[in-house]
Amino acid sequence: MPYQVPEPKIFTCTQSTKLSEKIAESFGSNLGNVIFSRYSDGEFQPSFEESIRGMRVFIIGSTNPSSENLMEMLLMLDAAKRASARHITAVMPYFGWARQDRKDKPRVPIAAKLVAKMLEAAGATRIITMDLHADQIQGFFEKPVDHLFASTLFLPYLNSLNLSNLTIASPDMGGSKRAYAYSKALSCDVVICYKQRAQANVISHMELIGDVQGKNVVLVDDMVDTAGTLTKAADLMMERGALSVRAITTHALLSGDAYEKIEKSQLSELIVTDSIPLKKESKKIRVISCAELFADVMHRVHHNTSISSKFLM
Repeated sequence: MPYQVPEPKIFTCTQSTKLSEKIAESFGSNLGNVIFSRYSDGEFQPSFEESIRGMRVFIIGSTNPSSENLMEMLLMLDAAKRASARHITAVMPYFGWARQDRKDKPRVPIAAKLVAKMLEAAGATRIITMDLHADQIQGFFEKPVDHLFASTLFLPYLNSLNLSNLTIASPDMGGSKRAYAYSKALSCDVVICYKQRAQANVISHMELIGDVQGKNVVLVDDMVDTAGTLTKAADLMMERGALSVRAITTHALLSGDAYEKIEKSQLSELIVTDSIPLKKESKKIRVISCAELFADVMHRVHHNTSISSKFLM
């Protein structure tokens, strides 16, 4: 009899349970059975409660800090490797520690490279992730990396708004390439904010390159952490005569007083994905699920078909 490729099994790390349930449902499967045993000092141990020998497994988990989220993924990968899984794909909607992608001053680590090596050493044979903070992180891996873009989710939503005099904006110089790609897809202008930082997460000065007078502006970024950059940029653009300012950011870290900043800012809307679960609800935050995108790509990976249609930019 010809060999029948078994259906893959999908497992989740604890921090991404809700998203993983949506992905599994869209995939047409159920989440596999894995339990976490915890010691009183905080140490934990994952255990697959079903056979995965010779199978393809997808392990879903964003690795946003705290470091426990990354540790969960590493232990799950190691357990799958030692249980003789044939293909082990780490599905990481948000790839944490990615802001440390280079040495920007002496005597600092390149954490993104270190994380890449740990994932491979733990047993990952493939990585699926979305909107890396820096594209070159793909080159830190020796294993295949499927780098998805949330533009496949955001562009249809922006088109549905039918905004007149639309202008795409980048909140900093580093995001200009992303902003240009959106402006090209939407056939509109692009402006850029220039910012100087006093220290990490603290902006000392911001200027605007371009004209937003009478425009509906959409800020584009890969993540929002303290929301200082986005809210300051929105306020600056409204001062310069913009009709409205929205922001689309793939990963909603939203730490510190980010929610309060967003509520008090002149942002009319913040559109994010559910790559990271929101800590609380906000009337200004709209969540677009990335579950169908990941489920579709996982299905294509399992059946060895092309995923190039998922790369809009």
